[in-house]
Amino acid sequence: MKASIGFIGLAVMGENLALNLARNGYTVAVYNRTTSRVDEFLQERGKGKSFIGTHSLQELVSVLQSPRIVFLMVKAGDPVDQMINRLLPILSPGDIIIDGGNSYYKDTERRVKTVEAKGLQYIGTGVSGGEEGALWGPSIMPGGSIGAWKTVKPILQAIAAKASGKPCCDWIGPGGAGHYVKMVHNGIEYGDMELISEIYAIMKRYLQMDYHDMESCFRIWNNGNLNSYLMEITADILGFKDADGSPLVEKILDTAGQKGTGKWTSEDALDRGVPLTLITEAVFARSLSDQKEARIQASQVYPQDIFSFQGDRQVFLADLHDGLYAAKIISYTQGFELLRKAGTTNDWNLDLGNIALLWRGGCIIRSSFLDKISDAYHTHPDLENLILAPAFQDSLHRGVQGLRKVLSTTLLAGIPTPALSAALSWFDGYRSAWLPANLIQAQRDYFGAHTYERTDTERGSFFHTNWTGHGGTTASTTYNA
Repeated sequence: MKASIGFIGLAVMGENLALNLARNGYTVAVYNRTTSRVDEFLQERGKGKSFIGTHSLQELVSVLQSPRIVFLMVKAGDPVDQMINRLLPILSPGDIIIDGGNSYYKDTERRVKTVEAKGLQYIGTGVSGGEEGALWGPSIMPGGSIGAWKTVKPILQAIAAKASGKPCCDWIGPGGAGHYVKMVHNGIEYGDMELISEIYAIMKRYLQMDYHDMESCFRIWNNGNLNSYLMEITADILGFKDADGSPLVEKILDTAGQKGTGKWTSEDALDRGVPLTLITEAVFARSLSDQKEARIQASQVYPQDIFSFQGDRQVFLADLHDGLYAAKIISYTQGFELLRKAGTTNDWNLDLGNIALLWRGGCIIRSSFLDKISDAYHTHPDLENLILAPAFQDSLHRGVQGLRKVLSTTLLAGIPTPALSAALSWFDGYRSAWLPANLIQAQRDYFGAHTYERTDTERGSFFHTNWTGHGGTTASTTYNA
């Protein structure tokens, strides 16, 4: 018996994806670097299912039908390169390697070229959904060798999540496009999680709500326009009790980990000149949370004032709800602006509306809100920015006012809200026909002869002023990062 696909890597995500493949009718040959893990898997969760256990890469390749498809679910970075180097000599032209890990998109672009030069095909695919998503249907974002898509399409779409009956998996583009889109997805995920945690902090520290009330509030909000997987699990977490009956989340240390995809997103935005302010603040917020001991020391030197809420709680909660929704719109706006810029500069021809549809099911940021984003891009294919879409304008007008009211009180109360604050600052900057950057440009020209454009001439003409009377007329090179 030959296997439909070979699977390498039986950690949490790999094991569940393999089970997903088997459940959807595929015979899967499995291999793990620690080969005893293969035997354990076949004796436990894989027992009685359509798996072929293998204990070497040569054995794995030998039991695959042609063209061979090998799915890698190993740690990103050098382990992927090592596995590719071991596979290339034993695979044949036309065979396909799929990398489903969180690889950096530039690594994927390099690997596509390397593998294609050997006559094989390579797909770098983003997979989102965590353990449950991998088992029952994740969002899958494949890109790379377009010639491989026809072969792997039925397999990947079979195991993907379904939203409105359609698989949350479609071709993204060439090179590293698939992993790039997954990277931005993870950046947006950072933003969503930070926004929700800031709302939690406001409820807990300013409104002094108990956990039962917070849980109820999140469940109610999840029935409306804030409906999402992250809102759902937040309600579950707030209602979860430890063995002693107290809220478990209270006993979890307030230091958030990260694996680097959020940082990659922010770095890429800086390289492309896209103001990804909210997501970047979310990344920095995790870094700040990691400085636990230093924060404890600082809290003793600069103790926080205790503010008790005065006013109508329900009115404030309505503002909090609307402000969160406005910030969410702004967060996704920034993320999709980065996708738009990258798709253009890399000639990926990214379909932004379709990408939103891929995220409706299976992935961590899945939400009903993504339908509106998809509709906005499909209705207005040349949409410059999501906040300009008619579908979001009323929500932003109302939500931004709520956000202003919330932040005006939390800032005085000393409650850190970096992502919520970044959302409002970006919005106010983007809607400003005038910004004080003219003074910055004058300063640059004063000390470095960097030149400036004038409001009374056509764009593209640059001028330099001898501000002190002692400088020369030579100007510095003009460029934009």
